[in-house]
Amino acid sequence: MKRTGAWLTAYALEQIGARFTFGIPGVHTTELYDALNNSNRISQVLVTHEGGASFMADAVGRLTDSIGVLTVVPAAGLTHAASGIGEAFLDGVPMLVLSGGPRTDTPHRYQLHQMDTHRFMGGLTKATFRVERHEDVVPTLFEAYEIAVSGEPGPVYVELPANILLLTDEVAELPQLQRPPAPQLDGAADIAHAVELLAAARRPCIFTGWGARDATAELVRLAEWLEAPVTTTLQGLSVFPGNHPLHAGFGFGTSAVPAAQNAFRDCDCMVAIGTRFAEIATGSYGASVPENLIHIDINPAAIGTNYPAKVGIAADAATALKALSRALEARGPRPTTRTGLREQIRRDKADYRESWYRNDAAGIVNPARFFDELRRLMPDDGIVAIDDGNHTFLTAELMPFHAPKSVILPTDFNCMGYAVPAAIGAKLALPGRSVQAIVGDGAFTMTCMEILTASTNGLGIVYYVFNDGELAQIAQAQSIPYGRKPCTQLGMLNLEGVALATGAAYLAMDDNAAIAGVIAEANGIAGTGRPVIVRVRIDYSKKTAFTLGTVKTNFGRFPLREKLRFLTRAAVRRVTG
Repeated sequence: MKRTGAWLTAYALEQIGARFTFGIPGVHTTELYDALNNSNRISQVLVTHEGGASFMADAVGRLTDSIGVLTVVPAAGLTHAASGIGEAFLDGVPMLVLSGGPRTDTPHRYQLHQMDTHRFMGGLTKATFRVERHEDVVPTLFEAYEIAVSGEPGPVYVELPANILLLTDEVAELPQLQRPPAPQLDGAADIAHAVELLAAARRPCIFTGWGARDATAELVRLAEWLEAPVTTTLQGLSVFPGNHPLHAGFGFGTSAVPAAQNAFRDCDCMVAIGTRFAEIATGSYGASVPENLIHIDINPAAIGTNYPAKVGIAADAATALKALSRALEARGPRPTTRTGLREQIRRDKADYRESWYRNDAAGIVNPARFFDELRRLMPDDGIVAIDDGNHTFLTAELMPFHAPKSVILPTDFNCMGYAVPAAIGAKLALPGRSVQAIVGDGAFTMTCMEILTASTNGLGIVYYVFNDGELAQIAQAQSIPYGRKPCTQLGMLNLEGVALATGAAYLAMDDNAAIAGVIAEANGIAGTGRPVIVRVRIDYSKKTAFTLGTVKTNFGRFPLREKLRFLTRAAVRRVTG
């Protein structure tokens, strides 16, 4: 039978279960968009910028069993989308990046968009492919999909030249997708060693990240048997229920909240699951781990890289945790060695919250009171998309997440502009769940026009824009050592004007008295299918534990001469103004 490459692409995407494509059509992809338009399984989403498309695809890959798919033109489309592709690559999120390509059936050079896209995409993806023959379209896409979802997930790039997409050619019988087998655990001796370490531990602890996103039940089971406190990485905030009495917070070192620091003090055996001990997770590597570290990660290269592991288990988190719990439970009930742990965590959390309440000020919104009310009025399975900035760590420290996969945010690539489009991807993928976004005004300006896509598609998303007129996280980092904040002041941003331009509703939250009413009104409007922009006049005067701890850690590494230089300069600037 004769088929265009575009028809074959649509067939392959249906086979792998793709539900959406995100992008902007161009001259190289018109045939592909036409073929996808015939599909009753795949919805095409037109975006305002390919950067937004990649963040939407990222959200689909994070939150569902489907995979996010980009359909973009080569060169400019790929470069625009690169930030979201890079975020998915470093954060371990599956994605298919499909672009058209210059024609390969002509000798002409200097074609439109002609560049070495594979060299460009090589550092941002797990693999790249160029399809040369029609008969290779479906097998190549199946292989790309398998690479994207296997092991530590990530994006894979496939170039489909314009002649392959546009023209017909003979193809044999269409292949069927073979789903990869369920992961098997190969490491009985390592499990046995881990069991011995944990059984002998007096103060075991659990640190977990994004890699355990599908293992929440197994994490709870292990934590309760061990009576061990649990903390998470930034990306893994919703991996363990924030309302569980053993949940101690975000991080565990000197940059963590008091509940986490106290619960992990004198930890003599740590189980680390689905985390690479990256910079943010460890507060710039200011955290210390015990000698008895059990490190479980699907990527063998991550195990023991930053902290030496006594036991390393390269496996899927849920599979390894099930085996570990079964082996521990076979030994009988564990003697309770940490009486009072849950009460200590509860008290530490309450005391920390009280320290934020004491920072109340007139005419401005206290972050703790905002997150209290947001949590109260949001369903347990409501989804929050967070951007990169000071608000990121406020959310991590003050907003408990109760359900798995209920929060998404950029971490290792750390890309501003993520939350606005990612919230759109989340709402498209899971329309029955409430979706909120927490975004600073600086990050908001990068992608705010994508709210037009939300309006066009009738998506009721609430965007809480923390508005203080500057790049708050960097401004705080500058003010401590430099005594000034160069190049962080934003221009006049009219958020009501953005709402008018994009078809969103607009609300203002100017003080603590307005919090409950504005959140309730925003939820009501979003329930009608209209996005809402809420300007939150946020109080950033109190610094998060993460900011204070990380600044202290980094400053402590400076040689004495450099410490004196920084301190002298700061003192002089304070005196002179």
